[in-house]
Amino acid sequence: MQCVARLLAALLALATLGAPVGATAQPRAPLPDRQETATLAIGFAGPLSGPSGGVGKSMQNGVQLALAEANRRGLRIGGKSWQLRLIAQDDRADPATAEFVARSLVQQQVIAVVGHWTSGTSLAAAPVYHRAGVIQVTPSAMSRRLTAMSYPRIFRTIPNNESLGRLAAGYAVDKLETRTIVTIDDRTPFGQGLAEQFARTASERGAQVVGRYSVSDKTSDFNAALLEARKLQPDLIFFGGLDWQAGVLAKSIRRLKLHARLMASPGTLGLPFLMRAGPDANGALVLEPGPPQDKMPGWKSFRQRYSENFDSDMDLYAVFAYEAAQAIIQGIRQAGSADPERIAEAMHRLRFEGVSGPVAFNEEGDLLQPSFTMYEVKDQRWQPVARFNGLPRQ
Repeated sequence: MQCVARLLAALLALATLGAPVGATAQPRAPLPDRQETATLAIGFAGPLSGPSGGVGKSMQNGVQLALAEANRRGLRIGGKSWQLRLIAQDDRADPATAEFVARSLVQQQVIAVVGHWTSGTSLAAAPVYHRAGVIQVTPSAMSRRLTAMSYPRIFRTIPNNESLGRLAAGYAVDKLETRTIVTIDDRTPFGQGLAEQFARTASERGAQVVGRYSVSDKTSDFNAALLEARKLQPDLIFFGGLDWQAGVLAKSIRRLKLHARLMASPGTLGLPFLMRAGPDANGALVLEPGPPQDKMPGWKSFRQRYSENFDSDMDLYAVFAYEAAQAIIQGIRQAGSADPERIAEAMHRLRFEGVSGPVAFNEEGDLLQPSFTMYEVKDQRWQPVARFNGLPRQ
């Protein structure tokens, strides 16, 4: 009996070890689950410096706004709360830098990336994301080659350059009654592909493409091409390239006394072109994705939320960057998973109302029912002159 009593006393002592003197031993509270709130990294890649730095920063802000709103609303997957974290990288609108940036974002374990700004940078980065199983949603790269690669995790929230080229050419020939055309492109996948599609459609509609020229995407010297074009006396010059070059081109056209209208590429809408071209901008045209901002169903609310959060100008493409981030977030919610494969599958089934209108993707990741607006510079201000809904007929 004494042995039993000593054993019971020893067990009691072990049970109360560490309890304050005079206190009754209490069961230990479970340790907090350090993984109760987890983090998902979303990347942004675009030009945050250089001539296109303004539009890049505006797009980054659009992504940041979407993630912040999702975090405030709350995101739960598998019984855990998740926070979305943005990792932004500057690709300088340079394809070689874009590939390096893509590798960096993959190493930082992003599950998805909103980017890149140009088609050249997007095409350079796409294989890196594809091999790593990372989702890529571009809010601005229009080259048809991008989605034609048929990567299952690639999407875009704007139309491709084939549809834009066909519509722009149709407007030039049918509405403006253009008969002779010269194209100039910047040799990039975006600019060259757009100019080729424009020329092809214009020819099919009865216009004559009397000259085709290419320049470096970094040049501000259009003299050689324009001096040749002046001999041909075209009704219209179509430029496939970025906004800052389009501004220089507009001034060069007037300086060399060419009596031709300029139609520029998507991405030209905004202040940079107007500031570079000055009064020579008047009469210039550009076909841009989406309806006019004041006709976008969610524009007023988006503009207010953007201005409350960021002390910087808002470019048109901030809307499409916001929608790109929203598509990723909606995909996460519908998939109920942080696995990019399952998220991408859910994104192919998405149907939601974005700021600019309905957002849904086809099997290649292209926008299903895009809309377009033709703008013209009048009194040094961009004004909408025509709207189009749906894809043009082949």
